[in-house]
Amino acid sequence: MNSKPTPPVALTCGEPAGIGAEITIKAWTALQGDVPFFWIGDPRHLPQGTAFQVITDPLEARTATSLPVLPHAFDGHATPGLPDQANAQGVIDVIARAVDLVKTGHASAVCTNPIHKKALKDGADFDYPGHTEYLAALAGTDQVVMMLACDALRVVPVTIHIALTDVPDQLTAAKLTDTILITHAALRRDFGLPAPRIAVAGLNPHAGEGGAMGNEEIEMITPTLDALRGQGLDIAGPLSADTMFHAAARARYDVAICMYHDQALIPIKTLGFDSGVNVTLGLPFVRTSPDHGTAFDIAGQDIADATSLIHALRQAAAMAAAR
Repeated sequence: MNSKPTPPVALTCGEPAGIGAEITIKAWTALQGDVPFFWIGDPRHLPQGTAFQVITDPLEARTATSLPVLPHAFDGHATPGLPDQANAQGVIDVIARAVDLVKTGHASAVCTNPIHKKALKDGADFDYPGHTEYLAALAGTDQVVMMLACDALRVVPVTIHIALTDVPDQLTAAKLTDTILITHAALRRDFGLPAPRIAVAGLNPHAGEGGAMGNEEIEMITPTLDALRGQGLDIAGPLSADTMFHAAARARYDVAICMYHDQALIPIKTLGFDSGVNVTLGLPFVRTSPDHGTAFDIAGQDIADATSLIHALRQAAAMAAAR
């Protein structure tokens, strides 16, 4: 009996004035014949001279000999480095279209090129802080977690884009519990780890040092981790963040749960600045993205590094296969 071909990964165009189109072309060259994917966007926004193939069915991407493009008409042109508000709604609609394709089984996963939040807000009243929150809304859930991953490290920040002064108030037992449980489930389902080893950082220097440098570890973090250990999870911590990320320490866990944005992102961007991948955990579908922005300052110069997008596409395909 013939099995149905695995659908390709849907890659959104992202901000047309950024580097999305040029790194897409580089990713296609690198992955052709290895990771099938197709680009959703306006062909007019591709760099002049790009070889592409218009498709109507995503499965056509599996046999395409040039970049497969599922056309989506935009109202504006693409000028490198200068976002056009006329394109804002198109960027948003492409994301929703990619999600619909994966929900209906026409795509195996969603990979998103970088967007520019201000351009979307100014041009289309986009009411979300970024991709993650919009994807969660499309999925009908608010229980999502951001993971950054590279070959050397996986990190998950419990709190993300908030001021450092707001972290202690936002860092609750419920939020920490949800983050760890979502991460644990994703490592089992999407990364093929039957018994994930989880390391959890403390909030304060030296994990509070017994209360000498803060009480959050004693009052909330440790009791929360103890409760999760009681459910059978393999958890180490709270650990001093300054000793968690050297090679020997990283060998002892599969993911590091960090209390705030920079505690998680500084080590991973040090270890894998060009290869880091953003993964949204907790969605009913697979979503990855390169771990960088639109890079307006170099857009259109064909010097953007596609390594992160290449890793994001590979990661999306691997996670979809694991599911």
